[in-house]
Amino acid sequence: MARKLIIDCDPGIDDAVALSQALFDPRLEVLAVTAVGGNVPADQASENVQAIVNQLDPARTPRVGTATPPPAGHMVDARHIHGENGLANVSLPFSRHHQQHTAEKLICDLARAHPGEVTLLCLGPLTNAARALQRDPQLADDLDQLVIMGGSIQAGGNITPAAEFNIYCDPASAREVFLSPANKLLVPLDVTYQVLFSMELLSQLPSESSRAGWLLRKILPQMFRAYHELLGQERINLHDAVALLAVTEPGLFEQRAMAADVETTAGLSLGATVFDRRANQAWQNNIQVVRTVDATAAAQAILQALKQAGEKSS
Repeated sequence: MARKLIIDCDPGIDDAVALSQALFDPRLEVLAVTAVGGNVPADQASENVQAIVNQLDPARTPRVGTATPPPAGHMVDARHIHGENGLANVSLPFSRHHQQHTAEKLICDLARAHPGEVTLLCLGPLTNAARALQRDPQLADDLDQLVIMGGSIQAGGNITPAAEFNIYCDPASAREVFLSPANKLLVPLDVTYQVLFSMELLSQLPSESSRAGWLLRKILPQMFRAYHELLGQERINLHDAVALLAVTEPGLFEQRAMAADVETTAGLSLGATVFDRRANQAWQNNIQVVRTVDATAAAQAILQALKQAGEKSS
């Protein structure tokens, strides 16, 4: 039986890669793709989700949930990496649905309709997850699993020295989700950093004659340019694509229960994920955390999934 999945994302080039993987994976039933502000503001994220789904045009069209602006407070974006519109400035046509549903409502409705069966995969800030938990306290029990791409144990941050981008965008929501009773799995930078792709990736993408191949070949060169020009790196990370593998290929990862919290006080450590790793640990374990990955096998699994997306979108 296919695993029921909701993907909450802030597209973003690597979000688009993860969607290309997921929407053509026969092991998954993607019930919905919901938008959240992060790599781009909320309105742009909503447009990007709809545009990507329209472009990929999978056999089973997921429902789409729109983003609403984050709570008042700190907000950054990553358009310096992903392009002004988040998708390498590639213009994708899309049709805006007349009857739109907010992301948090759609998450709650689908989890309630399929209790114990739905995995919520959060690839952006945790704004929607927190709002959904506030909207329906039963959600923590209704979800099978809540998988989070975010945070860092020892790798440091990628937006500040202390904080990973997704957590830093909305640390208050992240803390609420971390401390919720939901069955949670964290895929931190320590793991996603290990899976790297060289420029050779561009020659391994599906043909431009396929819908998935056309999209990937248009947007991925932007990420290589940004990594080279801004980060001085010749290889890129596809953080969200790796996080999806924690759902589809769990055997590639080793995980353990840990005690985690999020720093919400303004200052140098805002948005840092803090873990109690003392010998006399005082905090209760509250989250499963991926600690290691078979990086070579993970990269191959992503390439295979993209090949499949090309074949099924031709």
